[in-house]
Amino acid sequence: MTAETVTNWAGNITYAAKEVHRPRSLDALRALVAGSARVRVLGSGHSFNRIAEPGPEGVLLSLAALAPVIDVNGAARTVRVSAGVRYAELARVVHAAGLALPNLASLPHISVAGSVATGTHGSGVTNAPLASSVREVELITAGGEAVTIGRGDARFPGAVTSLGALGVVTALTLDLTPAFEVEQQVFTELPLDGLDFETVAGSAYSVSLFTDWRARGFRQVWRKRRLDQPAADFPWAAPATLALHPVPGMPGGNCTEQFGVPGPWHERLPHFRAEFTPSRGNELQSEYLLPRSAATAALAALDAVRESFAGPLLTCEVRTVAADEQWLSPAFGRDSVALHFTWTEDTAVVLPAVGVVEEALAAFEPRPHWGKVYTVPTPVVRARYPRLGEFRELARALDPGAKFANAFVRDVLGD
Repeated sequence: MTAETVTNWAGNITYAAKEVHRPRSLDALRALVAGSARVRVLGSGHSFNRIAEPGPEGVLLSLAALAPVIDVNGAARTVRVSAGVRYAELARVVHAAGLALPNLASLPHISVAGSVATGTHGSGVTNAPLASSVREVELITAGGEAVTIGRGDARFPGAVTSLGALGVVTALTLDLTPAFEVEQQVFTELPLDGLDFETVAGSAYSVSLFTDWRARGFRQVWRKRRLDQPAADFPWAAPATLALHPVPGMPGGNCTEQFGVPGPWHERLPHFRAEFTPSRGNELQSEYLLPRSAATAALAALDAVRESFAGPLLTCEVRTVAADEQWLSPAFGRDSVALHFTWTEDTAVVLPAVGVVEEALAAFEPRPHWGKVYTVPTPVVRARYPRLGEFRELARALDPGAKFANAFVRDVLGD
């Protein structure tokens, strides 16, 4: 047990907790869970709200001291990975075995379990969120029991993107594909007027558009093409002549290789190199997923009010996400466009800007990313998840005493 102060990655949240524990064995973890009244798990800390906070009477657990497990099964094309492992570590081992994950988030520094639990995703019109690769979840439930829930189990769609509400995830088994190579090209100054969003978004395996909304159009377009897929012309914007960073003023050398230089999937699909601090660090983030069919209208709605929210904005990234079947996934049941906002760290200035963005997008029924800053009233968010009632019943079945339900989870569930 330690009495240290624990903050999230950005430093805007200091977690309230009675105790902080870093167990070194699964037996110690099971004993801690069984003997505690309230428990939450902190992954890599890359969340910007209080989703991981146990509260002043609860226990905050970190799995960082557990021995990492990355067990690749080449014949089955799967990997069993312990919950505390980060994507950068996992990707290196998987690639060395000649295999790959179909997609990665923009930064490889985040933990596997925390990412899938909150619905984190990469980009691409055919690429579903990271949780779509999961085929089995291993977790410790309230009494310290080990439970495994696999694909085909009726509980499975609620067990992966679970907000940490069912138990402590200790390992995941993920599906893999054969390794592939990717080239990344960056373009500049894509006009918003006349934008054919579907064509642009589908012009490569993964596409991201960036703007700071201080002017019309997109400052950058990042296109990541698999070398085993056809090349497509991109006549709508000019190729960049310097290595660029999504946040203006940050060094392009911190980002993955550009200029069409081929490289392995795990060194091109993220935006940021594993050895550098991702993005800017001292920042806040918001993100909203809405139907991809609404992308053009949503961008026009933001453009109409951009002067009211651009002040504290560092960059906005626009990506696509394929639909998935996870009950609490922001991409559940609908192909989505994801609108991501990286803000300055000044909460007092950022929250009014967040409110402007949310009002502009309200007609499109956006689902906020669970781990980021949002002010959409929770009853409104609940109404956008048609399987929330089934998830609530699953949580009550696996955690009848609500040991893992902090204030955030209770609010989401309506308890």
